[in-house]
Amino acid sequence: MLIKATQADFTPICALYQSVCAAMNAAGNDQWVWGDYPTEAFLQKSLEAGTLYVAREGDALLCAVTVDTNFDPEYADVNWLFGVKPGAFHRLAIAPDQQGKGLGKKIIADVCDILRSHGCDTLRIDTYAPNANAQKLYGALGMRKAGEVRFFHREQPFYCYELPLTAECPLLPLTMHPAFRGGKLTPWGGEKLRTVYGKPIAEVPTGESLEVSCIPGLESTDDTGVKLPELIAKYGAPFAGKYAGETFPLLLKFIDAAESLSVQVHPDDSYAGRVENGKLGKTEAWLILDAPEGSQLVYGIKNGTTLAELRTACEAGAAVEKLLRKVDVKPGDVCFIPAGCVHAIGAGIMLYEIQQSSDVTYRFYDWDRVDKNGNRRELHIDKAIDVTDLDFTLDPIPAGNAPVARVLDETYFTLDLINVAGSQAVPAINHFGLLTVLEGELTLAWQGGCRKLAKGESLYVPAASPALTLTGNGRAALSMPR
Repeated sequence: MLIKATQADFTPICALYQSVCAAMNAAGNDQWVWGDYPTEAFLQKSLEAGTLYVAREGDALLCAVTVDTNFDPEYADVNWLFGVKPGAFHRLAIAPDQQGKGLGKKIIADVCDILRSHGCDTLRIDTYAPNANAQKLYGALGMRKAGEVRFFHREQPFYCYELPLTAECPLLPLTMHPAFRGGKLTPWGGEKLRTVYGKPIAEVPTGESLEVSCIPGLESTDDTGVKLPELIAKYGAPFAGKYAGETFPLLLKFIDAAESLSVQVHPDDSYAGRVENGKLGKTEAWLILDAPEGSQLVYGIKNGTTLAELRTACEAGAAVEKLLRKVDVKPGDVCFIPAGCVHAIGAGIMLYEIQQSSDVTYRFYDWDRVDKNGNRRELHIDKAIDVTDLDFTLDPIPAGNAPVARVLDETYFTLDLINVAGSQAVPAINHFGLLTVLEGELTLAWQGGCRKLAKGESLYVPAASPALTLTGNGRAALSMPR
């Protein structure tokens, strides 16, 4: 249907655009204003570059469109998912008397064929927010809404869409927007998630930023609000590896403990599956990001303590404190917390936490805290005693300073710290990766693209990601499932 335009087509092409602009404006849509955008100069430039195409029926000009690999600089900030060799179409104009007849689908199919012939693996486009017809068409074609940009001083944004063009199209890292736990759910929290990492917390205190999460009701999202479980379901194995058809295994958090957390313990998979309606257990690990001098954690139970002694002390309240094993920690320390390890984060500590995707926690003791109404938080002493491992004896370990330091390689996850001074390759992705900027100014680069990353930003890295490189000066963490 589409053929390259010639100079003889130029006058009728301009007339076509003028009629389309007039129809848009009459409908209250100021996406295009002839002479402002588009202009004869835009169209002439496309014609001379050989990127302007038309479709005819007899002598009638049905449409005109530019097909190329040129993008406005605003596209660089969009949270794209597909492709390392993108192509685009611009200024798709369909004659007003031909609209609504299915012509748009045929034209876009031709556009995709043209782009494939040029080696493109994905299509990227945008349309103005009031252009409901275009948005409906792009949705019907299976395009993903990726975000928004602003052009031409228009009052409303332009929505960006994308569509993979090949079965082998790589999937790019996606910045995820966290869910938060705050208020009475985390009375021990503070406001450092906002002041240190710029997180848009809604209340103080807020203790947890669930950076990459499939926890029901606390799912992380892409820029357009699509939840992580929906992305996994839609994009399958290229997105989540073998976990596309299984329970999502990991949860990534930042934790701000303005006050000490409760003394708690987590079950393993067997106990949680049997007692907590099939949920996963919870093995986790902490990377200490900030801690005042002299900070301590509860990290196990003192040697020689029996379960009977532990139960009696817990039931008495503060008596349990003398049985807790406390260790000193500083920024950069890593603590592995397997299921069964009694633990508590100390006051003033901020940390990065990677864990199994579970919200099961059993509290032994909450430092005799009460809320404004004098109520204490619920304890779970029976279940906690059931799952406690009295033999736990690990100590915190310092994070490595190698360019890529694998600090944990455990049953459920790995944790790599990437120390960047110039340029550093990101380790190969196993099923999926969770990449977080911990400090410094870093840019994530891949074939054909890059993205500047902010301190505290977390990205979901799909299984089908291209090779990645971090540049700049700083540190990042990469967690992956086993």
